[in-house]
Amino acid sequence: MKKLLAFAIAALFVLGAAGCGGNPSSTAPAPAPSDTAPAPSSDAPKELTVLKVAASPAPHAEILTAAKEAMAAQGFDLQVTEYTDYIMPNNAVFNGEMDANYFQHQPYLTDFNANNKTDLVSVVSVHFEPLGLYPGKVKELSALTDGATIVVPNDPTNEARALNLLAAQGIITLKEEVGLAATVKDITDNPKNVKITEVEAAQVPMALPDYDFGVINGNYAVGAGLSDSILVSEDPNSEAAQTFANIVAVKPGKENDPAIQALVKVLTGEEIRKFITEKYGVAVVPVF
Repeated sequence: MKKLLAFAIAALFVLGAAGCGGNPSSTAPAPAPSDTAPAPSSDAPKELTVLKVAASPAPHAEILTAAKEAMAAQGFDLQVTEYTDYIMPNNAVFNGEMDANYFQHQPYLTDFNANNKTDLVSVVSVHFEPLGLYPGKVKELSALTDGATIVVPNDPTNEARALNLLAAQGIITLKEEVGLAATVKDITDNPKNVKITEVEAAQVPMALPDYDFGVINGNYAVGAGLSDSILVSEDPNSEAAQTFANIVAVKPGKENDPAIQALVKVLTGEEIRKFITEKYGVAVVPVF
């Protein structure tokens, strides 16, 4: 009887021990299979936000291309579309096809807005394209002779700038205070009897071989490969430089868009300043 009692007590002790712990591997439930995909690695490349900018081929598109790497580093894919006219880039921004454009100065934009019922705004001034005096048949300004021929742009703005440049070199004298409204009628003295011919600004580089000298816009000089031959240019601190700096334009309300602000920062950074200076010399001048 005593043996039976002892056996029963021992059996109860073993069962109690199993209920309190036992072998964890034999009692823990197996984990349920998971349908959740693993989290992506933090090292995976981030998708870039696209920023579309319309631009003239040179120097604007070239400057933007130089800014692509810095923009990518800030998370933006800068996509540049080139236009060879001055109407479509503004329409493309106004219609939302492009986020911004870079090809014009503020007086042109102001006039465009007034004539086309648009309301684009400038977000930054980047560079100035000085008009320069370039050699045609005569290679040095010191060799300018009586009756020399000079070809200049025929549109009112650029003609006035060209005449002021000639006046700054003592070739002609203009009425006082005429400034950027000057025309050939405002010439008060012409000691060398130079003959001034007016043609469309884009045509001056092609006409240059037929004249002794020509006054050419910086962008057209760059496009024609003439920038290295420039004799004199507008003063970067002149009224013209402040007035005709080339801008980035957007639709109202987009001025503080992160992509636009990133573009402003990059285009006014030291890398772009160095690029402009080294590539274009005095034909294109940073204004920031």
